[in-house]
Amino acid sequence: MRVPREAPAQVEGKLRPARRARNVDYEITPEEVKSKLDAGEVFTLLDVREPWEFETARIVGAKLMPMGEVPSRANQELDPEDHVVVVCHHGVRSMSVTAWLRQQGFEKAQSMRGGMDAWARRIDGSVPVY
Repeated sequence: MRVPREAPAQVEGKLRPARRARNVDYEITPEEVKSKLDAGEVFTLLDVREPWEFETARIVGAKLMPMGEVPSRANQELDPEDHVVVVCHHGVRSMSVTAWLRQQGFEKAQSMRGGMDAWARRIDGSVPVY
């Protein structure tokens, strides 16, 4: 589900792009992600771990796209205007993917600090720690 984008405004016969997103930090805490989920905010939760890791522990609603597949799939399957929260096991792969996405124009991409390990330990104890 996506929220409609703001339409470009017309000024003196010229199109002006919709307002730009504020500068978004490269990292977001698991608590902030949980708050956004609880509030029903619309964003893409992108899990860049391997399929076996995703099967072991996951956040409901996450989209699996292993890190090695991101360069070939991101521009076809993700919208650069969307808020994308990237998650991995401990936050290292997700930060690498976030940096790459930002270079590709995904200005609202963020890495979840601490990854699934932090999520399992601080947010949802039913998620296995591995």
